[in-house]
Amino acid sequence: MSAVSASLAPAGLPQDATGSSRVDHLVVLGLVEPGSRVLDVGCGDGSLLALLRDRRGVDGRGIELSRQGVNACLALGLPVIQGDADTDLAAYPDDAFDYVILSQTIQATRQPKVVLEHLLRIGRRAIVSFPNFGHWRVRSELLLRGRMPVTDILPDPWYETPNIHHCTIRDFVGLCRVVGARIERASALDASGHPMRFALPWWVWNLVGTQGVFLLRRG
Repeated sequence: MSAVSASLAPAGLPQDATGSSRVDHLVVLGLVEPGSRVLDVGCGDGSLLALLRDRRGVDGRGIELSRQGVNACLALGLPVIQGDADTDLAAYPDDAFDYVILSQTIQATRQPKVVLEHLLRIGRRAIVSFPNFGHWRVRSELLLRGRMPVTDILPDPWYETPNIHHCTIRDFVGLCRVVGARIERASALDASGHPMRFALPWWVWNLVGTQGVFLLRRG
């Protein structure tokens, strides 16, 4: 696979004033144009959506499966509905948003390919981040201990994890080809959670990146 020519993390990546925002959220923040229409799918407690609202002035909406997450979002004044990415995205019209974001969620969906196709249909661009199951620590847990890995990015034991479709960065690139998605920009986050800043072959990102972050559009 060819070398990656551009990182999602330019110099001057904005930092959250409280220091509480996840670095992958800050990477996503740097991709979204001010004032955009945004749908955050699987928005959790609303921290990313609130960051985009406060720092980019987006017209943001969210969809979240858990009632606890919906309540947390509503407490922040965010317009969020309870829904399931696997079944409810079909109800959204084409090009309804400038960006559709799926952060650390695609591996927990039942039909990742269908979900990604809906993201690309609903939004003019899609931003997808996910834990990289190809990271060397994950591989070593399986190779040396013969057990499903528990790491910082994959913290739950196998019998409690919501993740049902683990994938690697190379797997996701392959899925993008299958659905005809164009990768506009891509990045891997290292073990400290910071973007890897140099152009590297995909296999290097696949080995040492803990997460992948991709900006996509229809091909």
